[in-house]
Amino acid sequence: MTHYDLLLIGTGSGNMFLDERFAGLKTAVAEEWHFGGTCLNVGCIPTKMFVYPATVAEQAAQAERYNLSTTHPQVDWSALQERIFSRIDSIEAGGREYRSGDRQPNITVVPEHVHFTGEKTVVTASGEQITADRIVIAAGAHPFIPPIDGLDPSRVDTEGFPVVTSNTVMRRPAPPRRLIIIGSGIIAMEFAHVFASFGTEVTVLARGPRLLGNLDEEAADEFTRLFAESHTVLTGAQAKRFDLADGEVTLTIEPSGRVAEADLPDTLTADAVLVATGRVPNTAELAVSAAELDVVADERLAVDEYQRVLSGGAPVPGVFALGDISSPHQLKHVANHEAKVVGRNLAADVAAGTPGSAPDDELVAVNHHAVPGAVFSSPQVAYLGMSEQNARDAGHDVTVKVQKYSDVAYGWAMADDPGIVKIIADRDSRLVLGAQIVGHEASMIIQPLIQAMAFGQPADEVATGQYWIHPALPEVIENALLGLDFSD
Repeated sequence: MTHYDLLLIGTGSGNMFLDERFAGLKTAVAEEWHFGGTCLNVGCIPTKMFVYPATVAEQAAQAERYNLSTTHPQVDWSALQERIFSRIDSIEAGGREYRSGDRQPNITVVPEHVHFTGEKTVVTASGEQITADRIVIAAGAHPFIPPIDGLDPSRVDTEGFPVVTSNTVMRRPAPPRRLIIIGSGIIAMEFAHVFASFGTEVTVLARGPRLLGNLDEEAADEFTRLFAESHTVLTGAQAKRFDLADGEVTLTIEPSGRVAEADLPDTLTADAVLVATGRVPNTAELAVSAAELDVVADERLAVDEYQRVLSGGAPVPGVFALGDISSPHQLKHVANHEAKVVGRNLAADVAAGTPGSAPDDELVAVNHHAVPGAVFSSPQVAYLGMSEQNARDAGHDVTVKVQKYSDVAYGWAMADDPGIVKIIADRDSRLVLGAQIVGHEASMIIQPLIQAMAFGQPADEVATGQYWIHPALPEVIENALLGLDFSD
């Protein structure tokens, strides 16, 4: 048995806080997978490095819309992979070397899976028992594989098997000629855009009536309408059975029951299937029940406002968590914020002496207000705060404005490309409650609304109290703000 002052489980955002403040602690870092976690290796960063050239390819294919003539570009898949993963893999290797090398003699890297066997006690895959005074759990999440007759979940993502998740789809030796995507959320929509733009015949299976169904209904409807104009989308559909023969995958399709009279084929055949049905926190894999740690309904670790892990509703002294294993937002920028909070509070806990002895007034609380997100598909989507229905359900007197991209001059420059901005605000307080944008560069132009909501700036003051560059696209934000109807 080896005892440490600090044990860190996971090296995504959890690897961020471990700095000179903790140089005096004997520390173990347990990482069974890649340093850098989901975002660096299989998530945000490499996916966007695929999305950008996919968007360029799509724009070239649609050049006639802008009175241009061009040939449809062909992707050099292996060169694209080399450009992306040569950078990603070197960063991963550098992070591992930094923690493992002589520059940090107080840190021991444990390159194995660990799971809890008791309070502040874990065991490695090779059988070594580790105890620690303080623990930070940042072990992330993994793709969810729905039960489908004929599909062995243990074979998914294995070499040569045609059913994959976001963990391996970008490392395929070549794009599939035909791809079925099971799922209609963010991951599904981004990869549908990537592969369709590179020439793959993509079919999306959505159980519900619309894509991105967790968003504001009006925004999801607009995205679904636009996406379905150029992609094959089957709503109200789910996979009933999986069959593999002669190198092809055949899915038997059945109605999900969520769309009346869904018009569906009996079967679909493809070269590959991408399962993109959400991600599950790694609490079961860590056996957190052995440490009697609380888990909420969606399998996340329960934490308080200081990111302290709970047991029986009370903070466990010296145990913190962050990121996808505990956060209500599976977003890298949220995990990074939580890592800063954990670093600050862990340092206060260490300074106090005994684990858990730092008083609450010396700790900082996490801020999950005005959390934005984006979908890097085509069109792009960005979202912030409440949906219109959420705001009404919360009792707000709501004012809403939907503004079209084509209402502003930059929209004309884009040949009236479709796109909308929807802003939800409180009629009395004049504060922004939420926003959804569907259209070109949505992830960029939403930033003034994030700032307004984060700092409590009245929507009408944001609209009138600053310059808006003319004729830049953010004028569509300005016009939407000006269109809100406030009380006198």
